[in-house]
Amino acid sequence: MTGGSTGVGGGRSRRERIRAATVEEIKHAALGLIAEHGSANLRFTDIARNMGMTPPALYRYFADRDELLTALVTDSYDSLSDALTATGDTVSPDELDGRFLAACAAYRAWAQRNPERFALIFGSPVPGYAAPPEGPTKVAARRAMEHMVELVADTAERGRLGTPHVHDVEEAMMLAWATVHGFVTLEAYGHFDAFDQEARDRLFTAQARLAARTAGQVPQGPRRRP
Repeated sequence: MTGGSTGVGGGRSRRERIRAATVEEIKHAALGLIAEHGSANLRFTDIARNMGMTPPALYRYFADRDELLTALVTDSYDSLSDALTATGDTVSPDELDGRFLAACAAYRAWAQRNPERFALIFGSPVPGYAAPPEGPTKVAARRAMEHMVELVADTAERGRLGTPHVHDVEEAMMLAWATVHGFVTLEAYGHFDAFDQEARDRLFTAQARLAARTAGQVPQGPRRRP
């Protein structure tokens, strides 16, 4: 690196820190617009207006809208992955079904906290946008999904996996994820609004347990009857 001086901020120069902060501000403004108007209508002119910048100035940070969308999708998958991984600190490693249910609950909670990110990566495709075939979005998506694969694989390695509906570990996880994702998507788009929160929570718990059984994550030990 030439020019500038290093110091706080991990050895980055002041110019680099300002650039990084501006990139984050652009992404934050873009997510706000996606929340209001949807990802299909994301335009540099609107982002620039919200930030008090000129549209050409944004091209110093992102080559075009697609590069910005790729960054947003990657960040969203990384955020989801972090939320799923964090559940490992809340449940004992020996509570195998509990770990799976905690991951399901974390998935739902993340979607509720980040509706614009959820819509961006799981909603309708953005017209005219295609993620790079083997770019950062694919890597981040695999990282997010591998968390649940690892939970099922760990249970299998311990010899405690019940009979899944399909016998390939990755396929079993995908079937379980689809079961949970269906509920979360319906809830995210308001299709369960007729139910109060307590009823939705009960429905989700039942759906998550169904997903666990689908993947062979049977409860360890007897459950109490209600």
